[in-house]
Amino acid sequence: MSLSRRPVRRADGRYDNVDLREAVGHKFQPIKCAYNRRDVLLFANAIGTQADEKHFLYERHPRFAAFPTFPICLAFKQTDQDVFDSVARTTLEPLPGTPLLDAQRSVDSERGIEILNPIPASSEGLDLEIHGKVLGMYDTGGSVISEHEHQLVDTKTGVVYARMTSTMFGIGQGRYGGPGGPNLRIPARQPDVVHVYKTTPETALLYRLCGDYNPMHADDGFGRRAGFKGATLQGLCTWNIAAHGLLRGVADSDPTRLKAFVARFKSVVYPGDELETWIWRIGSKGRFDTYVFETIVKKDGRIALSNGYAKIKQQSSKL
Repeated sequence: MSLSRRPVRRADGRYDNVDLREAVGHKFQPIKCAYNRRDVLLFANAIGTQADEKHFLYERHPRFAAFPTFPICLAFKQTDQDVFDSVARTTLEPLPGTPLLDAQRSVDSERGIEILNPIPASSEGLDLEIHGKVLGMYDTGGSVISEHEHQLVDTKTGVVYARMTSTMFGIGQGRYGGPGGPNLRIPARQPDVVHVYKTTPETALLYRLCGDYNPMHADDGFGRRAGFKGATLQGLCTWNIAAHGLLRGVADSDPTRLKAFVARFKSVVYPGDELETWIWRIGSKGRFDTYVFETIVKKDGRIALSNGYAKIKQQSSKL
């Protein structure tokens, strides 16, 4: 980043020389990642796949496959097979024209994945990297939204397996001008499918073994110091539980039929909460059906995931 494009911090904590548009297109350093079949099996167990979906749960099944959203955890896990200090690893890279976001006031806002090629059941024989870049920067008038793209690519062959998107919400770090972000609307009718999943006090402890070792999801004291009732469920655990519910509910648990899945994190979920994912089919285009969805906490109706969108290959499609 050149000095001429670097925002300058003022005494009041605000910044001069800010132009969020300059960050668009910025490329991040590649992230090496690797995984084995055990990682794939653990992930499937952690997100609630069931015994009648043994193709996700048993490596000798003739159709054994990685659950299609599995790559979403690889930026956390990277190449590690042991636990690591996730807090130390969580750093926010400086972006051109953009104030350095305060990690303590920045939250994971939205995640998405588009499956471009079948996800391998392990990375054996592959040289996988995640290549990321900035897609957009938005200013809500009070907060900054940073939207990124991450491609899972085998550097040996150039094959791209998945295109992932993530959105970081910098709370109270905006008011510099710039476009606002998009929103989806859900139908004003009863959902076509409802998936119900009861989490347990152990759900977050199991999901953290997929690579999200933030103590927020294991240590009640840590959670209370952050302003919560205790340890919280990982947002991506809720996200993946919803992905499983959608794939099971509308695509017969067939991993080859999920083309795209995206959702926005709305409210905190605690281990033990019962989740309902409400799913609406809103149309079709070509050989794909499109769905919107919302995940709520059944006990009090608070929305856990909003802005949910999915693209599912129709059963007769061979593509």
